[in-house]
Amino acid sequence: MKIKSIFTLLLLSSITLLSNDLKITANSFDGDEKKGISIFTGDVKMKKGFDELNATKVTIFTDKKHDPIKMVADGDVSFFVKTENNSTYAGKAQKAVYMPKIKEYQFYTNVHLRQLNERKQIDGDKVILNTLDGKAVANGAKKEPVIMIFHLKDQNESK
Repeated sequence: MKIKSIFTLLLLSSITLLSNDLKITANSFDGDEKKGISIFTGDVKMKKGFDELNATKVTIFTDKKHDPIKMVADGDVSFFVKTENNSTYAGKAQKAVYMPKIKEYQFYTNVHLRQLNERKQIDGDKVILNTLDGKAVANGAKKEPVIMIFHLKDQNESK
């Protein structure tokens, strides 16, 4: 089982070396090559290019070619994301799903997303961010609205 897990991790690592390195550190790893599932638990830290994500648990699903098709992060998720148009976002949620083929992040439960370079903030229960076009969509919880905060410059503030 350990050899299979190491092999799966090496395959996953070699795939990401072709584009941008994906570095994952965690307290433990369990992989199943046939099912295309790799599970990292305990103080998980992921880094790819400028993007960073931290969580309690990360599950990576791969296709038959061992390409990642979905990454699910659970538990005290924090993140830093840079879009194709150089917008930068940071925030936290209880769950995050990343779809690498469409470059989309989906954040769930108690989401706080800050656009750093525009000084905007979105709070909601579900926020979807597409890193190709920088579009964001948010939904509130049943009894909680979506909250959007814009920083407005006054006349004395420089650009």
